[in-house]
Amino acid sequence: MTLTVQEHRSPNQGPRPEAIAIDMLVLHYTGMESTAAALERMCDPEAAVSAHYLIDEDGAVTRLVEETERAWHAGKSYWRGDTNINDRSIGIELANPGHEFGYRPFPDAQLAALTDLALAVLSRHAIPARNVVGHSDIAPDRKQDPGELFDWRRLADAGVGIWPQPKPAPGEALMGLLQEIGYDPAADRSVAAFQRHFRPDRVDNRPDGETASLAAGLRAAITTKG
Repeated sequence: MTLTVQEHRSPNQGPRPEAIAIDMLVLHYTGMESTAAALERMCDPEAAVSAHYLIDEDGAVTRLVEETERAWHAGKSYWRGDTNINDRSIGIELANPGHEFGYRPFPDAQLAALTDLALAVLSRHAIPARNVVGHSDIAPDRKQDPGELFDWRRLADAGVGIWPQPKPAPGEALMGLLQEIGYDPAADRSVAAFQRHFRPDRVDNRPDGETASLAAGLRAAITTKG
């Protein structure tokens, strides 16, 4: 989709330190009853909060602060040794009532706009995948946004951030090794005898050296069984 960005400048901003590069993208939900209320608050000098972008539930994107400037979105926070997160980050707010006002799933249009915007941000700044985070990641003792309904996997599949892969179930590591050396269980005439020698439930979590030795043993055993 073509990303259209509306302008609604917030006075709640300041200059970035010259020596610090932008290397983080922080995602939030607004946690307010309406998008209009969130926009008003982020433009209120007394509230002293803002973000670079606000994405409505219908996918409309509003820029409040230029990326070259420092928005006030992270608050007291910490990530990988750094505490001045506003200095080095881009902040994106997603309109959502949040846990206080009726937390709900993020609509497809909103997530599609976020994906396009995030990819555009990543094209302009050297932000590693590990530094695409939620507010709850950098301030876990006081924040929970964007929350459990946010689709991190969808974002990661599009090339934004990370989605951790689950640990293989018992036996999956063994099957992976078998596939790696070209073993076809369906073609083995003595699968039962083979399984007596190699216990699938004892394969996972072996040190690399042991895994390599096991692979060599499997290869030799299969060759012998030919």
